[in-house]
Parts: sequence; structure tokens; C-alpha cells
Amino acid sequence: MGKIEDVPVINGEGFQLSVLDKVIATARANSVWPLPFATSCCGIEYMATMGSNYDVARFGMERMSFSPRQADLLIVAGTISKKLAPILKQVYEQMAEPKWVLSVGACASSGGIFDTYSVLQGIDRVIPVDVYVPGCPPRPEQIIDGIMNIHKLVKTESLRRRYTDEYKHLMESYNIDSNE
Repeated sequence: MGKIEDVPVINGEGFQLSVLDKVIATARANSVWPLPFATSCCGIEYMATMGSNYDVARFGMERMSFSPRQADLLIVAGTISKKLAPILKQVYEQMAEPKWVLSVGACASSGGIFDTYSVLQGIDRVIPVDVYVPGCPPRPEQIIDGIMNIHKLVKTESLRRRYTDEYKHLMESYNIDSNE
């Protein structure tokens, strides 16, 4: 009996057995296509993360997707104004399931130092967030840690979680139709 990235595998002559959920989860985690939604200084730090010094391609994320229909990880980096919030929600809704959200920096997570009438005090007011990356702006190492936490989530998430009543209730609390 062998193991491929925490996936139990039974090898024999002419066959190989494993748990389908674990194989699919490992494949998903190693081929995440991010959509960067970067608006300010956190976006610059995210760009540095994509560079050769930090190289997120080693996590299977070398293909940036600028189309929500081809992405499964929304990376929101920077200040989101209340005027921009409906566009962010629309981008999230256009993404196909399964989808995950990474909130990068203090501004995306909580509004940061901008406690004003025009700045959204956290993107979790309009879309659900899976992982928060703290900092103002966070270092590329912190962003990579957030990406690794997304990968852990993807690997451990049940394939059927998106069809549970709990998930449907979460989407309803954001006024998002989870049946689309």
C-alpha cells in the first residue's frame, strides 16, 4: 500500500485503487486557477508573489484567469469601495462551482484604516470568504501561506459540501442563488 499526497493507494499487478473523493480533491488543489481582483497596494504585493522570487506556479497556479467563468479562486487584494461591491459580487456569482475566496490584506478583510462612508468594511459583507490574509500590505510569504490554506481546504472539502443545506443557507444569507 502506497501513498500519493495523503491519498491511500493500493497497488497491484494491473490495478490501482484509491478513494475517488481524495484523488479529485488532490487534483483540484494542485490546479487552482485564480482570478486576481487587485485594487491597491495589496495588489502590488500579490504581483510580487507571482514573480520569479516567490513563484506561485509551484502550487499549480501559473495560469491567471481574468475571466470569472474559468476561475475557481477569487483573490481580492486591496480596498473595495461600496460602489465596487456589486461588481465584486457579480464576479463571484459568475464563477462556476466549486469556488473559493482569498481575502488579502486589512482593507479587503475589514476596511483597514479606511473607516469611511465609501469603503466596504470587509468583503465578507457581500461574498463569503474562505481564508483571510492579514497585513497592510501583507508580504508575499503571507499570501503564499493563505494560498496553502486554500489548498488544505480544497483537499479536505467534501465533494458534496456545496449541496448541503448549510451551504445553501450561507448563500441565501448573501442573497446568492446557489442553484445556478
